Amino acid sequence: MKKTFSILSVIVLSVLLVACGPSNDGFNEDANIVVYTRDTTSGTRAGFMEGIGFKEASANDSVLVRGFVTQDNTQIFSSMQTDEYGIGYISLSTLNNQVKGLNFEGVKPTVANVLNDTYGLKRPFMYMTRASGDYASETVEQLVEAFVAFLGTTDASDIINNSGAIALPATQTWDDIKANHPVTNQDNSGVTVRFGGSDSIQKVAEALTNAFKPKAGNFIAEHDHTGSGDAFKRTWDPAVKDTSVGKDVGFSSRPFTASEIAGSDVEHTGQLAWDAIVAIVHKNNPVSNITAEQLKGIYNGTYKTWGAILTAQA
Repeated sequence: MKKTFSILSVIVLSVLLVACGPSNDGFNEDANIVVYTRDTTSGTRAGFMEGIGFKEASANDSVLVRGFVTQDNTQIFSSMQTDEYGIGYISLSTLNNQVKGLNFEGVKPTVANVLNDTYGLKRPFMYMTRASGDYASETVEQLVEAFVAFLGTTDASDIINNSGAIALPATQTWDDIKANHPVTNQDNSGVTVRFGGSDSIQKVAEALTNAFKPKAGNFIAEHDHTGSGDAFKRTWDPAVKDTSVGKDVGFSSRPFTASEIAGSDVEHTGQLAWDAIVAIVHKNNPVSNITAEQLKGIYNGTYKTWGAILTAQA
């Protein structure tokens, strides 16, 4: 009888330890989730929040869970390498095996799944140029026009895909259209073209300009990426565009807002590519898939621990 009681005691104790303590190879499911997000001007934040059905959080911190951490794309990626209980979101172009990218609604975040439209958490990469005649020189304006034409070629598509974004369909090469842009045949080594806007697009934008410069007289490409909110401000906003931070081309990792479109000219905007946004966690986190409802619950504070997420998925 005494032996039977001892065995039962061990079983009960084991159950209690599983229920209350660390599990999943030492991962403490009872630890609070640490929530990381981008600032309210970020296109990545807008795309993420709208994608999980939490649009009111796109530009409003007050609806987020208490204690959230605001960081940029690179900082969130770095934090998920060390914060075992954190969660953040980054561009697919930044994802590698140093963190765990979560499947969204059961679909793996891959280029193929973005193109076949099964991965739902995606957003457009956009660009905006200054108004016609509103450049430092006619040469700069012509170089910008040539660059925009270059974006629609197969040459640019290869660069975009190699940089982690997803190019739009293209059929023409740069050689097919370069005769339409004679400015590219002259020495432009003393001409500066200024690029800015989304920091999520910076890697793609720099790869594109590095490839285009030798094809266009070796102009100087100056990159200063401070967020999608500055794409419009620094190319069209009268209070900003002619200051020292003004730009010739601004990139946005979200669709331009109605007010931005109203304040500019739709003919000077276009889509550069597609990108996916990926929820990321530490590699030790046992969660591999997440739903829009669960992400919204984490960011608004409904789900406070990883154990609560695992229970919801059981």
